[in-house]
Amino acid sequence: MENSAQTPKPWFQAHAQKLIALLFWVLLIVGYQWYANGNHLSPLQVVQQLLDFMTNGFWGPIIYIILYAIRPLILFPSTVLTLAGGFVYGPVLGVVYTVIASNISSTIAYFVGHFFGEDMLKDDEETLKVSKTFRVLQGYARRMRENSFETVMIMRFIFLPYDAVSYLAGFLRIKYWPFILATALGSIPGTMAFIGFGASIERFDGALLKLNPVTLGFSVVILIVSIVLSRMFKKREAVAVDYNSVVE
Repeated sequence: MENSAQTPKPWFQAHAQKLIALLFWVLLIVGYQWYANGNHLSPLQVVQQLLDFMTNGFWGPIIYIILYAIRPLILFPSTVLTLAGGFVYGPVLGVVYTVIASNISSTIAYFVGHFFGEDMLKDDEETLKVSKTFRVLQGYARRMRENSFETVMIMRFIFLPYDAVSYLAGFLRIKYWPFILATALGSIPGTMAFIGFGASIERFDGALLKLNPVTLGFSVVILIVSIVLSRMFKKREAVAVDYNSVVE
């Protein structure tokens, strides 16, 4: 008796969930672009409009966290919202809210990558011979699979594109908890620096910015330390990835 369970499903039925998720993603991007372009707004101007909502008591932080969480789906720059968080909530609450929000956004990007990235970046000899760039990418992919926590944390420290790292982690099906813990720890220095820059802005009304020199100086120091650390990690990581991509 033939097993009907082995009969392949029609293509649309097999991919229905992914198509629905993709449609939602497209509608979200189109909706944002329609609103921004229809009102002739830049991303910074969109944030300016949202600042009023974010300062409204109880709902302000919730709106901020939700906007930050869905940001990867509409390709909205994280730096703009991080600066806005520092400006609205100050250096302490700004860091707290942004760390929470950025980890949620990383989780969303991770599972989007996990959902859409089946069988990506396979380890076969032919693809490894394509180019040096691909071999470097393959080196990162292997290291993320073999040592997820350390590799993701280093990638956060060296300021690789934030959402790209999250999507790649999902594509590669690395374990979630090492990924999110490394993201939380590795993102703290950069988050503190940019929140500090935002918190140093005392006036943001279209005129020249008025900055608090103490808060600004603190954020500059943190940023310099972050850059120095990132360069140290970057050199170490470049040697390790290049070595692995050649010898493996």
